[in-house]
Amino acid sequence: MEDFGLILLGYLLGSIPTAYLAGRLLRRVDLRQWGSRTISATMVYYHVSRWALLPVGLLDVLKGAAPALLAMSLGRPRGVAVAAGLAAVLGHNWPLFLGFHGGRGIGPFLGWLGVLFPPGALWILGGLAVGRGLRLTAVTALLAIAALPGFVLLLNGPSEVVAGALGMLGITVVKRLEANREPLPADPAERRRVLWRRLWLDRDVASWEAWMFRHPGRP
Repeated sequence: MEDFGLILLGYLLGSIPTAYLAGRLLRRVDLRQWGSRTISATMVYYHVSRWALLPVGLLDVLKGAAPALLAMSLGRPRGVAVAAGLAAVLGHNWPLFLGFHGGRGIGPFLGWLGVLFPPGALWILGGLAVGRGLRLTAVTALLAIAALPGFVLLLNGPSEVVAGALGMLGITVVKRLEANREPLPADPAERRRVLWRRLWLDRDVASWEAWMFRHPGRP
């Protein structure tokens, strides 16, 4: 029962929509209608306030770190800490408090990974940095997550972290394809193209600018 409570706590912490709250409090905007329409620190940066990126990003990381730290401090098995961290990712991606409309889970993922296997967090950050330089962050993030289980094994990391990394890969693929229930085209060929873009580019259209700078008056 204690383990279930920790996992539930992780989900509830993850469900706190920090980016959405920042948008409402600072600019009175609903991030579900802006840019990629994800509830993320990235959307805060582009559509709310650049300075707010850091506190929102740190809070998202803390959402994943806190349940993992709590589980370990209570002497629970590492697997429970991983499960609680993954639950925070699920809450961030499908938040109970926002109609299950969320983000992509990178912040909470970095949080629990930093607690349980810091080299893994550095690996993901490195992938994001490379992607930022190449303007291919969505691609390098997916590749870094996909390669993480092998990286953990290479460093003789815990098997529970390997399992958690595989879980994160599955969550990432599902969330990108589901895309907060964005509608798919009726044409089968175009639908396949959109799903391919969602998986690799994390957007529905070819143009990054057209996707990232949508707003209520420009769907």
